[in-house]
Amino acid sequence: MAVGKDIIKAIHEEIRSNLRIMHVCGTHEAAIAKHGIRSVLPKELKIVMGPGCPVCITPAGEIDCAMDLAAEGKIITTYGDLLRVPGSKGSLESADGDIRIVQGIHKAVEIAKNTDKEVVFISVGFETTVPTVAATILQNPPENFSILSCHRVVPPAMQWLLDQGEADLNGFILPGHVCAVMGYDEYEQFPVPQVVAGFEAEDLLLGLYMLIKQINNGEATVENAYPRAVTREGNTKAKALMYDVFTPCDIEWRGFPVIPGSGLELKREFEKYDALKRFNKTIPHIEKRSACICDQLLRGLAEPTDCPLFGTACTPRSPVGPCMVSHEGACKIWHQYHR
Repeated sequence: MAVGKDIIKAIHEEIRSNLRIMHVCGTHEAAIAKHGIRSVLPKELKIVMGPGCPVCITPAGEIDCAMDLAAEGKIITTYGDLLRVPGSKGSLESADGDIRIVQGIHKAVEIAKNTDKEVVFISVGFETTVPTVAATILQNPPENFSILSCHRVVPPAMQWLLDQGEADLNGFILPGHVCAVMGYDEYEQFPVPQVVAGFEAEDLLLGLYMLIKQINNGEATVENAYPRAVTREGNTKAKALMYDVFTPCDIEWRGFPVIPGSGLELKREFEKYDALKRFNKTIPHIEKRSACICDQLLRGLAEPTDCPLFGTACTPRSPVGPCMVSHEGACKIWHQYHR
């Protein structure tokens, strides 16, 4: 704890102006809230959340597509977090059909091996989860198995945020889990201060201190405050596996437009496992139809308590928006720790 206090003191001594720092990791938001980090920071330093929750940025059109597949008699397998994410006509939890919660793609494959029905796995996640999916596809799963690829990669979304400039950001805390797989060399293209941080209180405080030092020195580089898990090049075997099976594609994020190169789709040689191509489906664009401000939260423009629905019409028991659903969603985290 003494180390944490020393870093807090150093942050207060170094702060010289109003700063807005964005993290792009739902686990970082959970750690920040759990440890009360915002409460010990100078009032001039504001940490905002970005598109760091893969469940939260899954758009309504992908949920609708999965619901349509279920209605057609396919067995839909998914992580529990995705079950209550709203589409335009409800959620998977309220959908007709055979929808099953699984712990991972390997469990979905087991289901496919024991049925004649088509089994679709909703494959969600950032780069952290993709290598496991790629390895499974390379093992030639059953002919009745396919995936709805909802994977996304972080750097193009950061590029979009920087291009828009709407959140007036001074720097980024980079996601430790993603960087453990991907490394951080691809973030060096961005002309803004960045630090890879871990998930303990001291990790995050050190990351913030390093960012403030960069800003004060007029620097814009990528530093690593999480060297026990992250290297510049990342896990080269996992990255090679990922790009053996997947290729970048343009894809919509909830709260964002279509971001070029920000999605991952199966390569041509693996198209038989692509549920969209297999069943001739497309992902519809769904316009926002509620007062939920998840779109603003995911772009760093608002906080959960700014939403008129937070804690009243929208709670973890009856979520209106995806940020109240996932354990990495800002609204659910704030509902747990900020009450």
